[in-house]
Amino acid sequence: QVQLVESGGGLVQAGGSLRLSCAASGRAASSYAMAWFRQAPGQVREFVAAINWSGTSTFYTDSVKGRFTISRDNAQNTAHLQMNILKLEDTAVYFCAAGLYGSTAKGNYDYWGQGTQVTVSS
Repeated sequence: QVQLVESGGGLVQAGGSLRLSCAASGRAASSYAMAWFRQAPGQVREFVAAINWSGTSTFYTDSVKGRFTISRDNAQNTAHLQMNILKLEDTAVYFCAAGLYGSTAKGNYDYWGQGTQVTVSS
């Protein structure tokens, strides 16, 4: 089993930046694809970004391309989401996810963190 713990959320003004972290533990944690999803109140949980097990491939939803960067440090079993030029619509609870096969679909991820709140203010 893989355990995931997110951190780094908070309140930031539009145009600002936040860096989310996801600490992973458990057997073969570094062998999993990692992803970030987000969920705003009253909305479905949506895909944000994913990175393969080696960190050589990344994928982003169109709305965050050029602003967000997903990365991972397998030596520390940690994934990150650097969020720049934040917009009001980025406000959501951000969840870290892990799965054996990377995907944009939340159903393909087996493990989830508890979520961390990101609030962007005007």
